[in-house]
Amino acid sequence: MTGLALSHSPLFEAVLQLADDHLILGHRVSEWCGHAPMLEEDLGLANMALDLLGQSRALYAYSAEIEGAGRSEDDLAFLRLERQYQNCLLVERPNGDFAHSILRQLYFAAFMHPFWQGVSANSADDTLRGIAGKAEKEMAYHVRHCGEWVVRLGDGTDESAGRIKAAVEALHHYTDELFQGSAAMAACAKDGVLPEAESLRPAWTATITDVFAQGLLEVPEVAYPQTGGRIGEHTEEMGHILAELQYMQRTYPNLQW
Repeated sequence: MTGLALSHSPLFEAVLQLADDHLILGHRVSEWCGHAPMLEEDLGLANMALDLLGQSRALYAYSAEIEGAGRSEDDLAFLRLERQYQNCLLVERPNGDFAHSILRQLYFAAFMHPFWQGVSANSADDTLRGIAGKAEKEMAYHVRHCGEWVVRLGDGTDESAGRIKAAVEALHHYTDELFQGSAAMAACAKDGVLPEAESLRPAWTATITDVFAQGLLEVPEVAYPQTGGRIGEHTEEMGHILAELQYMQRTYPNLQW
């Protein structure tokens, strides 16, 4: 009974949600390995994917510890059903072209950088502070790297400007879900464990506004934000992602590395 109760604790749910965000986006970015437009960027994207996957591993491991039900980080990452994942819709969007992937990463990193800063400086949870100490530095690099690319594309050729503008049009209406959090996140914010998601909007907006101004881009108004991932309602693409992610564990149950 104790294990069941722990599995529904706000801390477990909140950390699992964070882990899902990082796992799904890390997988998406990893799809660029060997396909980036230049060798340097191939390495850069692979390193960003590894950052995200490393953060997801730490978060899944902590989730399993909190739950105390004998599940491992692999069980939580690979053996749940689609509706049990609570990642935001933004991170599961297809890579599209290079501009789409770079902008998606900027949107996410511009949120997670102040998030991890808040955890590192103020969290009452020692484990999360430890994860945040490394993650905030990694997210700062992601913001800088992707921000420079957005500026370069927006203030580049007609072709590059057209592609980054198309990416803004396709992705910006998924960004509001970053600030929604969940009931579990709100409970953890009240307990001083995690920052309140909406409180990070000014920092995110300042970063995006500055980058867009340099890239000659306009920040669009969003009348109808796209949401649902936080309650397990995903896009069609999520099923395809999980088919790849879960293949080995479902084909060879209990496989040991």
